[in-house]
Amino acid sequence: MKDVQPVLEVRNLRKHFVSGSGRKRSVVAAVDDVSFSINEGETFGLVGESGCGKTTTGRTIIRLYDSDDGEIYFKGKLISGPMTKRLHKLITSNIAMIFQDPIAALNPRMTIQETIAEALRFRDITGKTEVRQAVAELLERVGLTSEHATRYPHEFSGGQRQRIGIARALAVNPALIIADEPVSALDVSIQAQIINLLNSLKQEMGLTILFIAHDLSVVKYFSDRIGVMYYGKLVEMAPSDELYKNPIHPYTKALISAIPQPDPLRERKRQRLHYDPRIHDYTTESPTMWEIAPNHFVYGTESEVVGYRRLLVQ
Repeated sequence: MKDVQPVLEVRNLRKHFVSGSGRKRSVVAAVDDVSFSINEGETFGLVGESGCGKTTTGRTIIRLYDSDDGEIYFKGKLISGPMTKRLHKLITSNIAMIFQDPIAALNPRMTIQETIAEALRFRDITGKTEVRQAVAELLERVGLTSEHATRYPHEFSGGQRQRIGIARALAVNPALIIADEPVSALDVSIQAQIINLLNSLKQEMGLTILFIAHDLSVVKYFSDRIGVMYYGKLVEMAPSDELYKNPIHPYTKALISAIPQPDPLRERKRQRLHYDPRIHDYTTESPTMWEIAPNHFVYGTESEVVGYRRLLVQ
């Protein structure tokens, strides 16, 4: 049986930023040797604390940032490296992004129709009647109405603006959507609405999604597989249920222990774990990713992995 080609494949991706100058100049490894793939119709959750590099990973994939090293493949085609007109068209016509801040993501001087029409151009939909009809269909698909098309962003709530951002992402009929913290700026009740909307769209349209978030409970609900990032490194990767049932890396355990419990009695007894990276000794052994169970990968040295495997059989 022939292997299924992933929609997105990231190999040894690196992205560094330079801060300061002269003697105070420092290099920050925002993304450091990250590898993962996403299959068609799958949602891959990328989770970690603020500043761990997950947003930089998403922005580098869609070429808002240029990578420093590594390769990114979209349906088998290399999309990292020198940007060309052909490559730009390939990316913008097939990969769309939903941004974290629904206010900053929309141009305040453009109507909603003008905003979505910009994306429709990548599908060669430019006629006034065609645009009006396509915008109306997209707005209705995300829970708004065609009457909203003539309004400006300031006339909408945060949740409505994020629905507009989703409609704009859908306008290019993307093969891959990168959702960068799409609910973190919204009220809790609105977060549930947007997550349910994305879940419905995923089922209806067979969407492939890279879902970036720091809220583990949201990621578990929405993702098929999850990658956990810490300071630019991918430290664990597994199917959603497996990761929550058998977290292996100490950082993953600490993240899961921080999830609040809905039951007040269980919440009162919840013990939050603290992760101290100094527990790892990388001076004699170099760490790498190991498959310690089918489709369950963890970052560590060979000695650490021996201990991790013992945890799985207990």
